[in-house]
Amino acid sequence: MNPQRLARITLEPGKCGGSPCIRGYRIRVSDILSLLSAGASHAEILEDYPFLEEEDIFAALEYAAVQTQHPILIAA
Repeated sequence: MNPQRLARITLEPGKCGGSPCIRGYRIRVSDILSLLSAGASHAEILEDYPFLEEEDIFAALEYAAVQTQHPILIAA
């Protein structure tokens, strides 16, 4: 986990319904992930959103990875 990278993800109650966003902009982590899952390349995303940096895309991916980490409890 890279704390500097994750610092690019912001949560503000009044912005985008409190969803995690990139550096305070009104683009959600989920928007970046949806674009990637639809096959958009980093270059295409950066061209469509010139205020973004490639590190923002990596931050969205890392944030998603961290969010999916959870302990697995096995009941005996």
